[in-house]
Amino acid sequence: MKHTFGPELAFATRAVHVGNDVDSESGAIKRPITMANSYELPYDPTEMNWSSAEGNLYTRNGGTNQKYLQERLASLEGGEDCVVLASGVAALSGLFFALLQSGDHVIFSSVTYIAVYRLLNELLNHKFGVETTIVDTSDPANVAAAIQPNTKLIHIETPGNPTLTISDIAAIADLAHQHGALLSVDNTFASPFNQRPIALGADFSIESLTKYINGHGDAMGGAIIGRAEHLDLIRAQSQVNLGATISPFNAWLIMRGSVTLPLRMRQHNDNALAVAKWLEQQPCTRFVAYPGLESFPGHETAKKQMAPGYGGVLSFGLRADHDTHNQFVSHLRVITSAVSLGHDESLIVFLGEYDERQYLYPQEFHNGFFRFSVGIEAAEDIIADLQQALEQVGLL
Repeated sequence: MKHTFGPELAFATRAVHVGNDVDSESGAIKRPITMANSYELPYDPTEMNWSSAEGNLYTRNGGTNQKYLQERLASLEGGEDCVVLASGVAALSGLFFALLQSGDHVIFSSVTYIAVYRLLNELLNHKFGVETTIVDTSDPANVAAAIQPNTKLIHIETPGNPTLTISDIAAIADLAHQHGALLSVDNTFASPFNQRPIALGADFSIESLTKYINGHGDAMGGAIIGRAEHLDLIRAQSQVNLGATISPFNAWLIMRGSVTLPLRMRQHNDNALAVAKWLEQQPCTRFVAYPGLESFPGHETAKKQMAPGYGGVLSFGLRADHDTHNQFVSHLRVITSAVSLGHDESLIVFLGEYDERQYLYPQEFHNGFFRFSVGIEAAEDIIADLQQALEQVGLL
């Protein structure tokens, strides 16, 4: 018999149990990987809808491992339903594709993942006539001023990538709903452990499962969480017809990784705060951007909506020229130079002075900076690695 685990149970308990059960055939206490791409048809399949996402038909329409992961994520995010797709970008594309049509207007954060900037600032408006407006959503007044009669969706990212800009989810949700619009929140930098947009009034929470929820840097996936009526539309239109389906193996890996999300996020939160405080004290740093610092402009809002912690990503710049930034990275030993974030290991990437979106960033980001995803290693080892690399390039 399938066990049910309701919201009265703690987040950590649901991260272990929701979506898992004893396998009825083998008796295994973990769900197996079902690698099939096709499932047995009923006696008379002629009346079936081959584009249906109901039941098991063909893995592009949905599979068992995907279904189990969706159950868990809907529970952790506090949503009615969830659609899991092949990547975070697939989730964002799937949301926009299903919800928007020519003539609709979208407001989106000036600091977002590059794919959002491409999709909304270039592709959807140039190809399909969707109107878009870029707004500094850290001030809800800017959002209010940008709303038009045809505004269908407001999309925000908080904390924003890569400046960590914080937007007030509850305030923007109120604005959206007053004008008949929907609010989607990219929750990747926070994870559902630190922040739950739906509880704050958002219609959708979007996660790049590749990052914290998987947590091990070995699988890609994306998720949209929200009300069932919207998710049914997204599943039917975007999953089945765009085909960005998550593989059963990746769904299984992410399911396995999500079990330790609460444990890992506590370590990410603690480590990032310790590192940010250390960096802030060094005379060679131009700035440190981290929501957990009292000096950070969005700290008070972050404190209100990110109760357990502030995530594992920070950005900082050095009082140094372009090449010295690269030399510094070359001397790191514990910290790895690589893109992505939310892995068990610490990852750093140098973002130079020529980013096409630099005009949207605060001034301190204009001379090159690092985005630093602080891992779950011992904080003292991470700090020691930063220190020895700064010493090697003569900055300490």
